[in-house]
Amino acid sequence: MTQRPAPEQRRPANDERRPANDGRRAAARNRAALIAAAREICAESGLDAPLSAIARRAGVGQGVLYRHFPDRAAVATAVLDENVRQIEQVAAEPAADIALVLGVLTWHQTQSAAFISILHAQGASGVPAYATALSERVERALRGHLAPGHPLAGERGDLMVAVAMVSGAVTGPTREHRERRALAAWRLLGVEVGPVRPFEE
Repeated sequence: MTQRPAPEQRRPANDERRPANDGRRAAARNRAALIAAAREICAESGLDAPLSAIARRAGVGQGVLYRHFPDRAAVATAVLDENVRQIEQVAAEPAADIALVLGVLTWHQTQSAAFISILHAQGASGVPAYATALSERVERALRGHLAPGHPLAGERGDLMVAVAMVSGAVTGPTREHRERRALAAWRLLGVEVGPVRPFEE
């Protein structure tokens, strides 16, 4: 009679084997999905859109959202940080010029107008200091591509005043409407803008 192996010696069948734990990768994927969903939802529905809608769009539970972002301000700063990171990435491309970088910047202005407003509305929370750091990163990315004589290459500070002016013009019910207003604002400033689109790695 053949003796069966003890339970601890049995090898699990293929369908019993559990996949390796990729918790860190899953967390990074969830965070990226939440940021993308937050940008989309609030561009469509404004800042009053429920956080549960962001979680649903990202395909995660609301508990996952709160583990990454405890409140709306945390969501906003994460979205803006990702926007700035993409602007820095396109600015670092070998073939990039100021028009191309401004195209990506303008896309984020039209997609994240609601988030820009929440950062500047929370004066007592210390958020403006963070917004200032983001602004400085954007300025460095743009200034690296400014040729002498460019309309934005004037007095120190003029560059980000122009960006703020365009951001102020970015209003309207749809992204297309906001894009038209942004491009009109750049045109009135005498600035050429490349294709308005996100940075694609």
